[in-house]
Amino acid sequence: MRINLDKNECIELLEQNYIGRIAYISSGFPHIVPLTYYYDPETKTIISYSSEGHKIKEMRKNIAVCLAVDEITSVSNWKSVLAHGTFEELSRIDAKHMLRKFAEGVKNIIHTKTGGNPKHISEFSAKNDAKDSPIVFRINISELTGKSRSATH
Repeated sequence: MRINLDKNECIELLEQNYIGRIAYISSGFPHIVPLTYYYDPETKTIISYSSEGHKIKEMRKNIAVCLAVDEITSVSNWKSVLAHGTFEELSRIDAKHMLRKFAEGVKNIIHTKTGGNPKHISEFSAKNDAKDSPIVFRINISELTGKSRSATH
């Protein structure tokens, strides 16, 4: 049976995961790419970072984005959340603070899920090959929707 998730269930799914897919618009077409993220319960935003590239360039032009996060056990047992919102690039002390929060948050999720204990961001997120500082950003969530399917509902 398929059911809608309420807001709290959507937030719980975001909090318990750290890999999703971000959708953004470029030249009138949607693009979707994997993204390591952290849901910050304090600001109720999604934090991430990237090096300079297509995704950042296009999100600066059109700030409307969407993050999809799934937990899939089988074809008949899954949960999925869409977080619609706006891209906000962070700078200076805000960027450093949020990058630290991102790293600690993702490490805690990995430790809780697997017992693993990564020490560096590169162990759980795409390596930042750029010599410059990473571009830290957040998604200010405007709408959360979710669905789940389970044979036991």
